[in-house]
Amino acid sequence: MQTQAESTLLAAESDEDVQEILRAHGRLHVCGGGTKSALSRPNDGATVLTTSRLSGMIEYEPGEFTFTARAGTPVSEIARVLAEYGQYLPFDPPLAGRGATLGGTIAAGLSGSGRQRYGGVRDFLIGVRFVDGQGQLLRGGGKVVKNAAGFDLPKLLIGSLGRLGVIVEVSFKVFPQPQEYGTIRCAHATIGAALEQVVRLNRSIFDLEALDIVVEDGRPYSYVRQGGLASTLRKRQRALCDWLGSGDILRGDEDAVFWQQASEFTWLPSDAALIKIPVTLSIIAMLDEYLASVHVARRYIAAGNLAWVSWPYDLAELDAQLTGRNLGGLVLLGAAKWPFLGTRTGASVASRVKTVLDPQNHLPTL
Repeated sequence: MQTQAESTLLAAESDEDVQEILRAHGRLHVCGGGTKSALSRPNDGATVLTTSRLSGMIEYEPGEFTFTARAGTPVSEIARVLAEYGQYLPFDPPLAGRGATLGGTIAAGLSGSGRQRYGGVRDFLIGVRFVDGQGQLLRGGGKVVKNAAGFDLPKLLIGSLGRLGVIVEVSFKVFPQPQEYGTIRCAHATIGAALEQVVRLNRSIFDLEALDIVVEDGRPYSYVRQGGLASTLRKRQRALCDWLGSGDILRGDEDAVFWQQASEFTWLPSDAALIKIPVTLSIIAMLDEYLASVHVARRYIAAGNLAWVSWPYDLAELDAQLTGRNLGGLVLLGAAKWPFLGTRTGASVASRVKTVLDPQNHLPTL
């Protein structure tokens, strides 16, 4: 298998560069910041097109809570600009500290634990410009929140992995950032007990910024994060802690470090691949029984809607296990000849869209 280092690497500095490169090369593999190693390596001898030089904020309207930037802009750079105005991207884009870009985040369809309250990347992306497989520059959505004209191309590009087109410009809506955060950590005897607490919290009146279950040394812990005004947060946390019946409160740096490490996957063993698996609360108990039997690190985020799984073994084994449970997975970090595991949903629709946007298969196949 060819690695990225062994392939020809081309860097686009403008939309026109992207168009010319697409028209001049038979096979292309698109790469942003290169932070998701399993998605950044071509496995078919394709030329690598990097968008990392398509960087910079184009337009920012703090009063309108929207911004437009080039697709290769690092998420961390956007976060710094937004923070100056007390704003942020609530869906908590993963791997920002490693250099993840806006375009790469969209293409991989990634959202972090912060998606709990406000939704994921698809809920904040309002517009894109991209170059399709024929070298045409297309636009979908707009630069304002209230824009419902035309086909919803931005949603199609989320999770497309560069297979439908090369994203060159993006527009997002943003939210005011809470002044302060705090997290309650609860230990549980079993994964079932942790899941029962999640069900109770989902039915409660509490506003939560994040709700994750982390299995540490074989024991599940729930992490319940709140945010808001510094003047009221501690009272709200005490009320939640009393309602839960137990828990340790993480504040300040302790809270910030925990969630930063979660977003950067510092808990992932160096010899393991990272797999993203969409799940539901009813599925987790079944899946966790198997994962516990093979002793792998895992986290269930956003009230049990997504699993992050470390996998140090042959990916074919996990592929078979997910297929047998009618689940699908995406390999983000590690070596993988093919990033998709298990059962894929929506593949036929995406293939039909690809025949329109990339009929000659200049971009990777779906």
